[in-house]
Amino acid sequence: MLKWPWKKEERAGAADEAFLQVLLQKDGITREKALGIPSVAECVDVISSTVAMLPVKLFRDEKGKAEEITDDPRVFLLNDEPGGLMDSFQMKKAWVTDYLLDGRGYLYIERERNEVTGLRYAAASDVSPVVGPDPIYKTADLLVGGRVYRDFEFLKITRRSKDGVQGTGIIQDNATALAVAYNSLMFENSLVKTGGNKRGFLKATERVEKGVMDQLKEGFKQLYQNDSEAVIVLNKGVDFQQASSTSVEMQLNENKRTNAAEMCKLFNTPPTIIDGTAKDEEVALWAKICIAPILTAIESALNKDLLLYTEKRRQGNGALYFSVDTTELLKGDMQKRFAAYQIAAQNNIMQVDEIRYKENLPPLGVNFIKLGLQDVLYDPATGSVFTPNTGQVQTLGKKEVKQDES
Repeated sequence: MLKWPWKKEERAGAADEAFLQVLLQKDGITREKALGIPSVAECVDVISSTVAMLPVKLFRDEKGKAEEITDDPRVFLLNDEPGGLMDSFQMKKAWVTDYLLDGRGYLYIERERNEVTGLRYAAASDVSPVVGPDPIYKTADLLVGGRVYRDFEFLKITRRSKDGVQGTGIIQDNATALAVAYNSLMFENSLVKTGGNKRGFLKATERVEKGVMDQLKEGFKQLYQNDSEAVIVLNKGVDFQQASSTSVEMQLNENKRTNAAEMCKLFNTPPTIIDGTAKDEEVALWAKICIAPILTAIESALNKDLLLYTEKRRQGNGALYFSVDTTELLKGDMQKRFAAYQIAAQNNIMQVDEIRYKENLPPLGVNFIKLGLQDVLYDPATGSVFTPNTGQVQTLGKKEVKQDES
């Protein structure tokens, strides 16, 4: 644990990094400004909402067989009521939003002894990590609201992290690109306010009296107000010279589309995902390159800090692990979903009641597995071959054939 006061050499690395961040953020792109860009706000919303809607499940690895555990209180906290004012969807959405924009997201683990009783969201801006000086055996404390917490008291998801508690967000990584998009948006707003009038200056061949100058200033002030109808009459010898281009000359509409596409690239999200015209192949690719890495980060965080060491390394009863159920991603397409169920049932991957459970339907109590009579079943352990159509069992390499009594 890093104690106060820190030594000079321990502060040097952090100070240099902080100074570099200040230089890189010279355009002043804050979280609020970044979310003021429509394409950024839409990307953050669709990604965080997609991840937040996926249920988290707890499994036991029993000799290579995954057995789901449904009565564990941690599953209820993650999928229903984590505690406090936020529900599970709001909590996970805010958690992922911080991960994307700030590079780090935190959930406080509320415990009574070894039992987890609640999960509390803590905004990244309210958490100050203090990392120890050892570059190999890293330790860290988290300062929140004037209190010091240990790192294992929080669920942490970090983006491009070097120590596990701090990360680099999209805002910090792409400050210049975000500044271009934001400034373009502000320029468009300025054009709307001024009615699209060009900026410029007045050129006079001789000295202009103060009274005439005041009248010109007032006239131009009214001209650049979009809600007023103003007419300016220039005196003899006074000429207006434009100092800026029109929105058409600057290809503002083309720039808007280009900036929107560039912002979507920062989040590995195709623009078609935002406007709802994405094809199945695009959605599948987006889920693979954008959503899947975030889910892996969440699963790793849950397995690291929400499970006891004895649960992760348990012998005999099997080790426990958390996994995010991604089948919800296909629920929007009923035809595709039911086709996947049909393939799973025909190949004995899922039974009828398991499929009905996925669709929140009551079970039928059917536990039979379909066995086609056209197939010949071979057991490599014993070398026996069973033919369901004839009811015969034969051992390879032997001539004897016995009739199945059933």
